[in-house]
Formats: sequence, structure tokens, C-alpha cells
Amino acid sequence: MQYATITGWGKCVPPATLTNHDLSTFIETSDEWIKSRTGISQRHISHVNTSELASVAAQHALAAAGIDGSELDMIILATASPDTLIPNIASTVQANVGATCAAFDINAACSGFLYGVGLASSQIKSGQCKKVLVIGAERLSFYLDWSRRDTAVLFGDGAGAVVLEATDEAIGVLGYELSNDPAGRDILKSTFGTAMDRFEASSLDFYIEFNGQEIFKRAIAGMSKLSTKVLEKCEISKDDIDWVIPHQANERIIDTLINRMKIPKEKAIVNIANYGNTSAATIPIAICDALAQGKIKPGQTILSCAFGAGLTSAAALIKWGDRVTPINESDAELPPCEKTGIELVSKAVKHFCG
Repeated sequence: MQYATITGWGKCVPPATLTNHDLSTFIETSDEWIKSRTGISQRHISHVNTSELASVAAQHALAAAGIDGSELDMIILATASPDTLIPNIASTVQANVGATCAAFDINAACSGFLYGVGLASSQIKSGQCKKVLVIGAERLSFYLDWSRRDTAVLFGDGAGAVVLEATDEAIGVLGYELSNDPAGRDILKSTFGTAMDRFEASSLDFYIEFNGQEIFKRAIAGMSKLSTKVLEKCEISKDDIDWVIPHQANERIIDTLINRMKIPKEKAIVNIANYGNTSAATIPIAICDALAQGKIKPGQTILSCAFGAGLTSAAALIKWGDRVTPINESDAELPPCEKTGIELVSKAVKHFCG
């Protein structure tokens, strides 16, 4: 039996940041208010399109795996904020990394990366693919109404990627679970899409709509249910988990989830303070940070879980391989940014805040 193991990883976050103090200059909030409710201190604001963030993360992941883009059998790009709907932006990444393979986008919102990991694992286990690149990339600042405090303080931009390769060893993705709760699809949404009246100017006033209390409740339920399910399926006790890498939506949600599952908080990887919620990118960015900090060790067992608009949910159990350092490093980087985060959002702030 073949398994899909992570052999390469990379991230890309734009250089410009928007701090809580910056936000307080145009909406009624404060650093203390945001931190106490979300755990967020800053978020990154992109000066480039989502595909550029994804391409840089992908190049770092390929270098870490020690492979060339031409060796890939598939590219799966999870995003809810692509540059274009037609064509998909996985094709842009494919061109940028020199791949000749299947390439497509998926939109499972914040659960998208784990959906991609699940699909990649199945492709590898079936023998259809040997090497798959999975990317989570978002430019959620595009969707924000900066006058709405409930969402303006939460989201940021960034990308993360992993390479999964076939192995005969019982390592890598041991199991995964994917689900969706359509009854909650209207509590986290944006009206951007073909349902818009393209001839009515007001239709362009789209933004992320958010019911925080319902999201909190359903997120905990969805992630804990699937996490328990994947552990039972793999016959692994929660006591054997070395790290939990949850979707970074809100530190309160993470704390509640860990507490409900009776897992020590020190086993949770939490980096939301530096990035905010980057949707499909949060988990691969967290993986990269945990590796860079020396937290993930060879052979450790990692539980990862997520929830997102839809309401999607996902969980994956991963046994890390022998290597925790990159084989090679890439010099890929974004073009220089001459603006601060607050300067990058100033046009949108003027539109929404007056």
C-alpha cells in the first residue's frame, strides 16, 4: 500500500503589514479589543495577486522537496480569492514552476488546504500520481468592507504549499475526513459571483458577511467531530498526538477546541497573532513556521483540522517522515512593495469608511 508523505514545504507572506493600531485609525477598535477577542496582533496585506503568492510558496516547497516542477503529476490550489475564475490560477502556478500536469483550483474556503491534502493522498494511494503539489493561497483583503469591525480585524493575505510524494512506508497522511454543513452556508459568505447583477453598480459592493456566534459554535462542533472520527478510523489515541495544527481563525476557537478534545494546549501550533486568518493558507503557513522553529520532529504524529464557509470541515492525521529540513532552498520572492499596509488598503478604506 502506498502512502502520501510531505517532502517539501514553503510559504509566502507579503511584506506589508496592517497592525491593530493601524486599524484603530479608521474604525472604532483597539489593539486590546482585537487581541482579547481573536489573538491577532497584525495581518499581511498583499500588493500582488493570489497566484503570485501561490507561485512563490510553491517554488519554496519544490526546492525543499528537492524536485523540479516538471516532475509533478498534479497541482491542487485551494483558494476562495483567485485572481480570475476563468482560467483557474493553478494554471498560472503551473506555468511559473514549469509543470506539465493536471492543475485545478478548489474552493472549500478555510478547509481548502486539507481538502486538497485529502484529494492528493487519494490520488497517490490509488497509484494515479506520485508527486502532488498542494497549495493554500488567499488575498482576502480584496473582500473586506473595512467599516465592518467584525470582519475587518480578522483576515489577512498569504500562501503556503506542500509537496506530497508516494512512499511504501506507513508515514504521511494516515487518514482524513471531509464534510460540509449546508444548513450553515449563509452565516459566512460573500455575494461575489454570477448571482450578482453585473449591470447594477450596487452589486459591486460585495464583502464577507459573518455571523460570529454561529460560526464559533459550528466550528467547534465540526472540527471536533471530524478530528475524533479520523483518530478512531486510524486507531490512534489522542494521547499519541504530538501536535495539533488547527485552522487559525480565532485563538478562542482553538482554545475551546483543544479543551473539548482534552488535549494539552501546549500541543497546539498557534501563529494567528502574526497573520490573522488567511483561510486556506493558515495550515500550510503554520506547518512551515513549526518546522522553522524546530517544533516538528521526525516520526511525530500531527492532527490538523479546519472549518470554513459552506460550512466545510476537514481533519487529517499525518505521521511526519524522517526529514524536517529542506533539501534545497529557493530564491523566489515577491516583487518589492513600496507601500505600507495602511497605504495598500487606503482606497478601499475611503470607499467603505468615507
